[in-house]
Amino acid sequence: MNTLVRCYNRLHDAIFGHLQCLDGLVPLAFRLYLAPVFWIAGTRKIAGMEQTIDWFGNPDWGLGLPFPALLAHLAAYTEVIGALLLLLGLATRWIAVPLMITMVVAIFAVHWDYGWAAIADSGASEIAVRLGSARDILMEHGNYAWLTEKGNLVVLNNGIEFAVTYFIMLLSLFFTGGGRYLSLDYYLSRLVPDRG
Repeated sequence: MNTLVRCYNRLHDAIFGHLQCLDGLVPLAFRLYLAPVFWIAGTRKIAGMEQTIDWFGNPDWGLGLPFPALLAHLAAYTEVIGALLLLLGLATRWIAVPLMITMVVAIFAVHWDYGWAAIADSGASEIAVRLGSARDILMEHGNYAWLTEKGNLVVLNNGIEFAVTYFIMLLSLFFTGGGRYLSLDYYLSRLVPDRG
C-alpha cells in the first residue's frame, strides 16, 4: 500500500508540481469574469438610481428593504468600484467582502423564492408548454426569426444559481487574493519586504 501511495505521489508531483508558476491564472480568470458582471449591474443601478431606490424600498413589487436610498447607493457603487478593483487586481481581498455581502443580500432578498436554477428547464412539461405557446404567438403575430436570431427563447427562473456562483468565486478570491504576476496586489506586496 505504501508503495502505491508513493507511486501516486511521484506521478502527481511530476504532472502537477510544475503548475505552481501558473497559479495566478485562476484568480485572474475569476476577476475577468466577475468584473463585467458587477460593472453592468452597478452602472445600471446608477443610471436608473430613482427606479433602483424604488425597487429596493417598495414592499409590494420590490425588495422591501429598509433605508432603500442608502442601500441602493451602497450596492451600486460597491459593484462599480468593485468591478474596477477586480479588473486591476487591486485590494482584491478587501473588495471581495462587500461584494460577497451584496451577493448574500441578492440571494435572500431577490432570488431565494425562485429556487436554484437561473434559467428554467425547458424540458420540464410546464415550461415546454409555455415556451411552445410563446413560440406560436410570436410566429403568428411577430417576427419570430428576428426575435430568435441571437438565441432561443427561455423562461427566466431567477433562482439563486448565478448569485451563489459569484459568491463562491468571490470567496475564492478572498482567500487567494488577486493572483500571482497578473494583479497589482502581487506587485504591491513585493514592494514591502516580508518582516516574518
